[in-house]
Amino acid sequence: MKNNHSDTDHLHLIRSWADALGFQALGVTGIDLGQHPEYFQKWIDAGYHGDMDYMARHGVKRLQPDALIPGTCTILSLRMDYQPSGADPEKILASSDKAYISRYALGRDYHKLMRQRLAQLAKRISTEVGGGQFRAFVDSAPVLERAIAETAGLGWIGKNTMLLNDKAGSWFFLGEIYTDIPLPQDAPKTQHHCGTCQACLPACPTDAFVAPWILDARKCISYLTIEHHGSIDPALRPLMGNRIYGCDDCQLACPWNKFAQPTVESDFQPRHGLDDITLTELFGWDEATFLDRTAGSPIRRIGYPRWLRNIAIALGNATSSAAVIEALQQRINDPSSLVVEHVQWALAQHGVNPTE
Repeated sequence: MKNNHSDTDHLHLIRSWADALGFQALGVTGIDLGQHPEYFQKWIDAGYHGDMDYMARHGVKRLQPDALIPGTCTILSLRMDYQPSGADPEKILASSDKAYISRYALGRDYHKLMRQRLAQLAKRISTEVGGGQFRAFVDSAPVLERAIAETAGLGWIGKNTMLLNDKAGSWFFLGEIYTDIPLPQDAPKTQHHCGTCQACLPACPTDAFVAPWILDARKCISYLTIEHHGSIDPALRPLMGNRIYGCDDCQLACPWNKFAQPTVESDFQPRHGLDDITLTELFGWDEATFLDRTAGSPIRRIGYPRWLRNIAIALGNATSSAAVIEALQQRINDPSSLVVEHVQWALAQHGVNPTE
């Protein structure tokens, strides 16, 4: 270490720096993730990851932190709250003409903001505590972030597979810093506070939970609308409602989220009225508008055709109206066969023969 402070003093300083950078909590753990790697491998072996092939790649690097970054002996796990203000999500979900977008995606992409803050923190630790190797991650490497966060004492993994915190619910992002500097470790969350509650499981619109703590991503609306590239199973489409990018139902049902705090980050606040906007308006965006309105947003990563695919399904589930049918008919000759297929399905949901 660079100075004469104790490791405990160093950790106190690091926590204060993290707080000043906008992180709501910091936990410290080693590289032993207990049973989590075994559980993850069983999940992969069962095929529950669907088309997310990247989840199965990288061998032991995801399961053994020091295999990803040799020399790692300490991991800092950090939490940043993102619950935005804006329209009541329950009211939007109950309005079939409105578009529901997962709360985390209403503002700017969190990856860049968190990565910058983590890099700032790592640099300050290296400069003021002394030396060391630091690597910051925000969904950018094979990292078992929820397992690390639980082991670092930031919360427990709930039955909906989200990390839960008894003072902050689950409306937060996680980021990690791997380092070869030894620091005092926090006690892991060995007690799960879900108890007998299973509110999240039946709340899932597509019944994607095989059992508590086991999610079949292939049926999850977040997976279907964001990760899945092709045609969406017609049997699942009616269950998706008006959810066009992600799904928050298991979080909305969780009693612990009554303790969630609104975000203080302006970047996470809704942009372009996406918290309360009609499906027909979004379906009318041309590609240039889509690219303009989703600049700096996580939504852009799915691309324009999948954006239209998702909205077409929601329009098929909407209450029939002349405006809904007209919007769909205007896309019947879309250049994308993926879009056309879902538009045809949506029109049929309203009793309209797309060939007429």
